[in-house]
Amino acid sequence: MTLNGGPLAYASTRPPAPLTTEEEAALAFAACGITGPVLADLPYASGSLADGGGGNIMKHFTGRTVASGDALHAVTVFITNDEGTWMLRRPQDFPRTEIPALVAAAQEHRWLDLYERSRVRIADVRTDVPRELPFIPSFNKWSANVPGTTYFIPVNELTALYINILLSAFSGDFRYFIVDERRGFKPAGIAKFAKSRGGTLHDDPRDGRCVTIGFLEAWLFEMAAIEQGSILQNLGLMTQALGIGGFPHFAAHPFAWPKALGFRMEQQPFSRVMGTGPFVTAALRALRRDIPLPAGAGLERNGDVLIKPYCPPWYASMTAAVRAFIDEKYATGSGSFRDGGAATAWKEAERIQQGIPEYPPEAIEATIAYCEYVYGRYGRFPAACGPFRTVLAYQAHRLDPDFYAKFYAEP
Repeated sequence: MTLNGGPLAYASTRPPAPLTTEEEAALAFAACGITGPVLADLPYASGSLADGGGGNIMKHFTGRTVASGDALHAVTVFITNDEGTWMLRRPQDFPRTEIPALVAAAQEHRWLDLYERSRVRIADVRTDVPRELPFIPSFNKWSANVPGTTYFIPVNELTALYINILLSAFSGDFRYFIVDERRGFKPAGIAKFAKSRGGTLHDDPRDGRCVTIGFLEAWLFEMAAIEQGSILQNLGLMTQALGIGGFPHFAAHPFAWPKALGFRMEQQPFSRVMGTGPFVTAALRALRRDIPLPAGAGLERNGDVLIKPYCPPWYASMTAAVRAFIDEKYATGSGSFRDGGAATAWKEAERIQQGIPEYPPEAIEATIAYCEYVYGRYGRFPAACGPFRTVLAYQAHRLDPDFYAKFYAEP
């Protein structure tokens, strides 16, 4: 690396020294390795405590090295180096029959075996975004994703978490109501479910359960970002344990990394994404300012679908996407709540699973109505960004001790 400019200007005389595969394997496991069954020790019914259930917010029963809201594993980690680019598979990307062998490998510290079984090659070269603003900040251009480094890009997939939250938010224990602040705080497609119209959802703001789309989606992004932050923290701890260097940094351009990684891209005009009215939309078009805004829509390689969000074009409609998500929980023999306990730690797994209640019909109907509204009005789901979002990346690399000897005092 060469740090050019300013009082710390320095050019290393050492050639790039890539990490070994074993080092990358240890980092990959720290970031998102499969560790075993989650306990899922939650109340699946209210019992004697009013409004005290809701445990069916769980999605999967296999854990990773980082905490994940509802065990959804919303973050997929990508790795790029001088030899190529790979995706690390999440627990739900493996057949459930393979999970016990992966857990055993983790318990035996066979990181390299896990790494080889978990990664899927998606490119034969180092992947990068344009090395200019607004894609890379000026202060990271000299060091980020340069030869010899290993670069980790966590990508948040938001649709599963979004639908999961909605199904609980509209269920009996919560009964939230959502309005659209971009349309004068009108109901977001769920007016008929409001208490004021004979429904069950709390549309009176004084109840404290009436929120906006923007508030809900900000909450959604924060939940996914917490999972991503844990991944970055684990990568930092592992780089220190290995005696190498590393740092997290900005990777939050709305579409740069999904596009660079080869995601299928879709675009909507600015007017639709913003939900502008007919007058503003016409003005934007007349001024040629109704520019297309790209967003990642999914990832395929060699005919295999690697990441498929719960929204079109993968499903005919948001109705179909919501029902597919519910089936993944409750379909007899295959759903995570109806598979006989194949991936759980419970002794009487089938009996316990049968005691996990399904979502009430009105919660499903409200979720479908809301999702159809958001996708129909804004052309994507979530409305703010579409299915995928990046925030920070992490780089691991070898250190040049001469730089620190020159500029830093001994500790």
